[in-house]
Amino acid sequence: MMTEDTVPGFSRRNFIKGVVAAGAVASSSAYLFRSTPLHGQPSGAGSVERLITLNVNGQDRRVDIMPQETLAMTLRYKLGLTGTKLGCDRGECGACTVLIDDVPRYSCSTLTHTTRGKKITTIEGLADSATGKLSAVQQGVVDEQGFQCAFCMPGFVMAATGYLKTNPNPSRAEMRHALSGNLCRCADYNKILDAMMKAAEYTRGGQPWRITT
Repeated sequence: MMTEDTVPGFSRRNFIKGVVAAGAVASSSAYLFRSTPLHGQPSGAGSVERLITLNVNGQDRRVDIMPQETLAMTLRYKLGLTGTKLGCDRGECGACTVLIDDVPRYSCSTLTHTTRGKKITTIEGLADSATGKLSAVQQGVVDEQGFQCAFCMPGFVMAATGYLKTNPNPSRAEMRHALSGNLCRCADYNKILDAMMKAAEYTRGGQPWRITT
């Protein structure tokens, strides 16, 4: 009977090296096949381009993303916009709310690649970058001191900003309903509503907005 010791040129070391080399060639071939377009067509059904351009706070930003990556992760960890908070990370608390084409959306449950060609606004993009003037909602929060720990504040601010674009003169009940998708762990809802109603007043031109220092 022939063994590895009796077959010329055969050894366990050479056998393992051959298997590893064959696997590397197969893997490289598969990668090349997946990543090469065929006659200008996408590389595969459901494939997602990795390097994309996002319009965030009025600026085009190139970013490398994964197909399953959420907008919240991209904003915080790829673009450094940490004003967008991750709370529940399951579309329930609203801390991650941003505006997509001026509509409030939970960024933790929005895939980044679906926002290409859309206008994304985070809390960092609300104040006037040239003058430092706060937005109406931001100023309302400052004036009414509407939050305790303020972890949830960016989500409330973005939700209210989006809502006031459609209804700048809401009743308190309407504002409460508009913010019902956002949760405050400090349960400071009355003060939050006071701040957002003040923001509605500022939106209508009720008071000049101040410049921060």
